[in-house]
Amino acid sequence: MKQLEVIFEKFLWKSRLLVLIAVISSLTASLLLFIAGIYEIFYPVYKLFKTGDIVLFQKKILPSVIGSLDLFLIATFLIIFSLGLYELFISKIDPAERDERSSRILIVRNLEDLKTKLGKIIVMVLSVYFFKQSISFEFTKSQDFLFFGLGLVSIALALYLSHKESHESRKDHENN
Repeated sequence: MKQLEVIFEKFLWKSRLLVLIAVISSLTASLLLFIAGIYEIFYPVYKLFKTGDIVLFQKKILPSVIGSLDLFLIATFLIIFSLGLYELFISKIDPAERDERSSRILIVRNLEDLKTKLGKIIVMVLSVYFFKQSISFEFTKSQDFLFFGLGLVSIALALYLSHKESHESRKDHENN
């Protein structure tokens, strides 16, 4: 019976390597989103040179830039997710630990650390998406202004709270 337990526990331990599927898939999706973000920026420029319509370019460039920011943020989210999963389940990323240029955002110590970092990026993605939607939104009723204002206050509060939490955790880390 002990032999069976040892074999099963080795199997369980090696099953963590299934996380590599998520890591590779997330990195692939991230690469595709970076390419889509680049396309989002350069397509209006291409259309300008093709048609010469500067008015169309001016109407399309701001939503395109904001859309590309959204794509870049989501791609960044996927990279951090990939690195975090890898560090938590597979192995520490030694070059990131040793490199003084590496950002502390890429180093994940536990699942709570990963959730916190990803949560901050989600707040930023939602903020950019809200901004993108607000550009094309047409206010027809006074109620629209009220809801828009509530949306802005909600985003500001979320950004403030995430910044405050980050600042407090940094202070706690320095005190220890």
